Amino acid sequence: MSHTEQTTSNFHPNVDSQKLQENMAAIGRKILVLSGKGGVGKSTVAVNIAAEYARKGNKVGLLDVDLHGPSVPRMIGLSGQKCFGFENQIMPLGVSDNLKVMSVAFLVPDDTQAVIWRGPMKYNVIQQLLADTAWGELDYLVIDAPPGTGDEPLSVAQLVGTDAGAVIVTTPQKVAVEDVRRCITFCRQVKVPIWGIIENMAGFLCPHCHKELNLFGTTSGGKELADQTGLDLLGRLLFDPVIADGADAGLTIPECSVTTDTHKKLDQIIEKLTSNIHEEKN
Repeated sequence: MSHTEQTTSNFHPNVDSQKLQENMAAIGRKILVLSGKGGVGKSTVAVNIAAEYARKGNKVGLLDVDLHGPSVPRMIGLSGQKCFGFENQIMPLGVSDNLKVMSVAFLVPDDTQAVIWRGPMKYNVIQQLLADTAWGELDYLVIDAPPGTGDEPLSVAQLVGTDAGAVIVTTPQKVAVEDVRRCITFCRQVKVPIWGIIENMAGFLCPHCHKELNLFGTTSGGKELADQTGLDLLGRLLFDPVIADGADAGLTIPECSVTTDTHKKLDQIIEKLTSNIHEEKN
C-alpha cells in the first residue's frame, strides 16, 4: 500500500450532511483564522485565541485544518498524540475542561509522513473533521486554516454554515500585507464576515533591554491595511522570545507569561474581537 493510500484509509468521504449541520448548529461562533501569507504566526494566533477564550470560562474547540503542515498539536502540548473513534464519531483530545483540539495529525499513523492529497480529498477530509468530531456544545470553534485562498480555506468557508467569521493575521511588512489583502478579498467574495485584523510580530521585544525593536522597517502595516479596507485592527502582538520558546514547549501565552504585556495585549484583542462578534450578530 502506498503512503497516500495508508493516510487516506483513515478517512471515509461519505459524510451525512444532516450530521454536519447538527454538529455546527451546536457551536455558538466559528472563528476562521486566516492569512494570505505563510510565516506570519497564524497558528500561534489561533492557538492563543482558543486558549484565552477557554481560560475565560468558555467552551472552546480548536480545529487544525492545515493538512500539509499541522503545527497546532506541537503548540498546544499534544505533539505525538492520537485520537480514537467511538460510535461513528471522532473524539477530540482535551487540553482542559474547556478546550478540545482536533487535527489531522492525530489521525495519520506517522507524524513524519507527507499528506499527499488533491482538492476533492481535502474537501472530504475537512467535511469529515467538522461533521464527525464529537465537539458537543461549544461557545467558540477556532479554526486554523493554512495560508492562502485555496482548497482548505474555501472548504471551511463553504461547510461551517452560519455564525462564522474571520480573523485575518498579518505582519507589518508590505510583502505580507499585499498577500493578506487578497485574503480579505477572498472573504468578501465568499461572504464570510471579517471580525478584524491582528498584526503579529509587530516588533521584537528585546530580552535584554526590554525595548520594542522594529523587525521589518515599518510598524504600521496592519493599521494601514485596516484603514484601507475599513476593518478593525484588533491589536498588535510583539515577537516575544518567551512566547516562541513556549510554543515549542506546548505552552500558550496565558500559561507562559500570565503577567506580561504580551498577555495583556492578547486579552485586549479578545475583548475587541468579542465585541465585534456580538455587534455583527445584532
